[in-house]
Amino acid sequence: MLILVGFAIVLMAVFGGFVLQDGHLAALFQPYELLMIFGGALGAFVIGNDRKAISLTWHSIPMLFHGSRYTRELYMTLLALMFDLLTKVRREGLMSLEDDVDSPYESPIFGKYRLVLMDEHLLDFMTDYLRLLVSGTMNAYQLENLMDNEIETYQEDSDIPVQAIHKLADGMPAFGIVAAVMGVVHTMGAIGRPPAELGSLIAAALVGTFLGILLSYGFVAPLGSLLHRRHQEVVKALQCVKVTLLASMNGYAPTIAVEFGRKVISSTERPSFAELEGHVRQLKSR
Repeated sequence: MLILVGFAIVLMAVFGGFVLQDGHLAALFQPYELLMIFGGALGAFVIGNDRKAISLTWHSIPMLFHGSRYTRELYMTLLALMFDLLTKVRREGLMSLEDDVDSPYESPIFGKYRLVLMDEHLLDFMTDYLRLLVSGTMNAYQLENLMDNEIETYQEDSDIPVQAIHKLADGMPAFGIVAAVMGVVHTMGAIGRPPAELGSLIAAALVGTFLGILLSYGFVAPLGSLLHRRHQEVVKALQCVKVTLLASMNGYAPTIAVEFGRKVISSTERPSFAELEGHVRQLKSR
């Protein structure tokens, strides 16, 4: 919704200001200029990216039009789940989690935390490392290194569509200039026409530069920045799981381990200690 609101503000500010200056909107309707800009930018996008980058970019687009999943409520649910799992480990041992991590959708513990179950990436990250803990073949340093490598790999993959969109945005002003130059060439070829017609042709040529810059900085580049933000939110959730598990492996009680995880959450989503404690007690009473 905020994307649509932002697009509306850009359009109203730019075209509204033009109208208030007694400009004629019909002069800005230049479909052939748009064809050259979009067509050229799309062609450059295909040339500059392999199938992996194009696929990742295409599948990342839906993330832009959904609100962030990583809200305060999700983090409270995630930390409450981690507390329950670590408490079970402390009471019954690591082997008691084997069935839970192998079949989280059928687990009575995971079943109480639907928000986490709905996030497949977060769930897989958590269960994979809990499974390694159950196997008992890794120490805290090895596990931390492996987690860091996986998070780094995710960041590298997530940067591919972000960079692709930013490069697309960077190229659009240039293709706007190309469209403008083509318009000037067309105007020079019609130099014998009346001044009124030449004025229309020159105006159409200048619209190319205008549209290229507007589409780049008003529409495409902000989408790249938003996509980067969405991926950083995923990374922050993975780091929360990482810190909590490592704290538990280093001998801290579940309450303290969860507090370690709470501290790495961004301040805008981080629940207070009292909020988290109350949420955990509420879930226990069900």
